[in-house]
Amino acid sequence: MESSKVIHAFYNDDEVLMDAVKAVKAEHLHIEEVFCPFPVHGLDKAMGLAPTRLAITAFFYGITGLSFAIWMTNYMMIQDWPQDIGGKPNFSWWANMPAFVPIMFELTVFFAAHLMVITFYMRSRLWPFKDAENPDPRTTDDHFLMEIPVDNNEAKIIALLTNTGAVEINVVDKH
Repeated sequence: MESSKVIHAFYNDDEVLMDAVKAVKAEHLHIEEVFCPFPVHGLDKAMGLAPTRLAITAFFYGITGLSFAIWMTNYMMIQDWPQDIGGKPNFSWWANMPAFVPIMFELTVFFAAHLMVITFYMRSRLWPFKDAENPDPRTTDDHFLMEIPVDNNEAKIIALLTNTGAVEINVVDKH
């Protein structure tokens, strides 16, 4: 297994971290990851991350749920076992559609929510019994960690990070 060197720069304030990320990006260095104890507003934009496309998938999952609900109510209540409920005719799905609105709504939400959870876990590469990838437990409490790959520029990166207010800088082998 090939290992590579990375620099871990620790910060104890989110505003100092944001300024450091902007300084590192201004030097055209790649930031592999930033570990934070809580979400930092604007960090994704400062890191230059592309906007998420999960909302688009949620829309398509909702459309899938709505389509399934329409097919299911049509099959169950119109084709397979039509019932005379309150004297309403059952020869047309459209005539009975108002009674099916709650079912359509619930299945739209059900499909979107459940498939989004599955998509999020797959996209994040999270699954049961997966080992944690957190390089330092302090990032779950009160420290922020910026991970930068080293490419024969270790001294330059360390000098830059020192100037950005890092409280601790470590060079480690990442496996």
